[in-house]
Amino acid sequence: MSAIHPTPIDTNPPSFLSPYRRPGAASARWSRSNLAILLALWLAVFVSAAFTPPLLDDADTTHAQAAQSMLATGDLVTLHVDGVRYLEKPPLPYWIAALCLKFFTPGPPYARSAGAERSATFAVHFPLALEVLGLALLGYAWAKRAFPSPNQHGALYSGIFILTSAGVFLFTRVFIPDALLSLLLAFTLYAFLRSLEEPDESLPSRIWVRSAWPYWAWLSLALAVLTKGLVAIVLIFGAAIIFFFWTGFYTLWRRLRPFSGVLLFLAVAAPWHILAGLRNTGGANGHGFFWFYFINEHVLRFLGRRIPRDYNKLPGYLYWSLHIVWLFPWSLFAPAALVAAWRRRNQIFSRAAGSFRDQTVLLALAFSALLLVFFSISTNQEYYTFPVYLPLLMLLGAALASIESGVGSLDRTLRRALSFAFASYATLGVAIAAALAYGLWSSRNLPFAPDIGELVAYRNVAGYTLSLSHFFDLTGPSFAALRLPASLAMAAFLIGPAAAWILYSRGRFFHAILCVAAASGIFLIAAQIAFVRFNPMLSSVNFARTILQLEDSGRISRDNIVLLYGDHAFGSSIPFYLDRRVDLVNGRTTSMYFGSTFPDAPPIFLTSADLLSQWGRGPRKVLFVPPDLRGEVDQLLGNRQIILQRTSGKALITDRPLHRP
Repeated sequence: MSAIHPTPIDTNPPSFLSPYRRPGAASARWSRSNLAILLALWLAVFVSAAFTPPLLDDADTTHAQAAQSMLATGDLVTLHVDGVRYLEKPPLPYWIAALCLKFFTPGPPYARSAGAERSATFAVHFPLALEVLGLALLGYAWAKRAFPSPNQHGALYSGIFILTSAGVFLFTRVFIPDALLSLLLAFTLYAFLRSLEEPDESLPSRIWVRSAWPYWAWLSLALAVLTKGLVAIVLIFGAAIIFFFWTGFYTLWRRLRPFSGVLLFLAVAAPWHILAGLRNTGGANGHGFFWFYFINEHVLRFLGRRIPRDYNKLPGYLYWSLHIVWLFPWSLFAPAALVAAWRRRNQIFSRAAGSFRDQTVLLALAFSALLLVFFSISTNQEYYTFPVYLPLLMLLGAALASIESGVGSLDRTLRRALSFAFASYATLGVAIAAALAYGLWSSRNLPFAPDIGELVAYRNVAGYTLSLSHFFDLTGPSFAALRLPASLAMAAFLIGPAAAWILYSRGRFFHAILCVAAASGIFLIAAQIAFVRFNPMLSSVNFARTILQLEDSGRISRDNIVLLYGDHAFGSSIPFYLDRRVDLVNGRTTSMYFGSTFPDAPPIFLTSADLLSQWGRGPRKVLFVPPDLRGEVDQLLGNRQIILQRTSGKALITDRPLHRP
């Protein structure tokens, strides 16, 4: 991003008609040691976390159930959740998950054994880990080409930053499509730039490779549309328009092969949309897939008028400031990168700037700014801005690599900005380590509690719409369940930032960055251990285990009816791990609403009155009750309930005594 000492490849005057010159041949091969570092980080942080904990309620198992239904029905066009049409999402992530469930699991019900649970968890989450590896390797390849150096530190930093950023880790703990979307959008941008490169006639044997880049861009964009809808087109075309407008290189549009490329795009993206529209007609008020998907899920969602209105919008100050958390710890180095970038602003933003490096910076900034502004206007979730992580972290890595090349002769302003980053990290490390030490000391005499959900405060900070909301529920007794991860995190924050500061002070900048990365990696491993401890609170898989155990022991009959009280998301892990359709009491809400309006929707939606009239009659009823609705169920059923299990405020009840074993 910035260069204290510009490299020779940028010294030739650019050509207007040939804006991209091929980078120099230096460092043509990928460094094995750099790749070994990236692979080790990925294995330690992401692959090790793919097996545990079991899938969570809400989006994690709701989406997994959509993939599971594909295997059961063979329908690869219409997604189903609990037998109900689920038309909110495009299919690509679910195709991938279904394929992994097919090959990595022994088959449902997954709650029957610990091995089956782990294999199902791995099958659903391993694609997320692969997508993160893809982001790291793409960041490495892109930065290596755009910001070349003999030691490839800019490329290495890009990969390291992706693998050790808090947001990348946090938002790949749950099966959502944003990591895949980020990879596909980033690859589309990269292929876009490669398509516009000046042809190198000295390499006639590789003409086919050069000619393929436009089609890789169109193919990647089509797959992005099949991952999260039309927003991919808006972001890519918007960034390309800004890029062409600023540089004036719109005369090169033919290099993108727009006519044949659009045909390829339509050949990949259109069939599913057409089939989904033809197979899903006659929903609410006569609306079918086309209205629900294109109008409701795109236009009305953007305007905050989606039906049903179940999406929030982060306050502006949180939307912007939380990126300091999502990109932590590397966001602390942003001031130094901005200082370095400001000094090269005339070259970066020059309409005649022709190097691949400067055009990478311009396109990455245009895309990131457009996406951030777009979702600041729309309804949003925290992870919607995931696609900007790679461009921003790549630019940050390139800036730090260029600073590193002149670290011995930095001026006062840049040195202060760099010192501020390391000092801030060291100070935060001490503060966080002290807070963790206080929690460990306060809970030293308290017994370990396997069910942390029984000990938290349930303060409902931000209505649990923030990813970190449950952090504020911790109490002294609940902290006793987190001794191991807290100790590990305390050691990471106590030693890592201090060691990084010492190394930086001694002029060993590269080793200081590696020290920060190592500390961040250890912290993320500790966070994963804590995440596992929270599983009884965030997942209901243990209730699915109980149901199967009671059936296997003969204490309840196998023809029982399982019901969830309230929204399907409250206990979605139960039908997934049981591989069984469940009835919903007062659950015709949120993602289940539109599918329930189709004539062929299964009769799974009950009211409280229906439950009361059927309770104790006919087949045995087994009812899951989430914590917030326990009082409502107690008032409805009174003493006509037998409790089978309680965990983290949740309950599993039945309507008659158990059989003798």
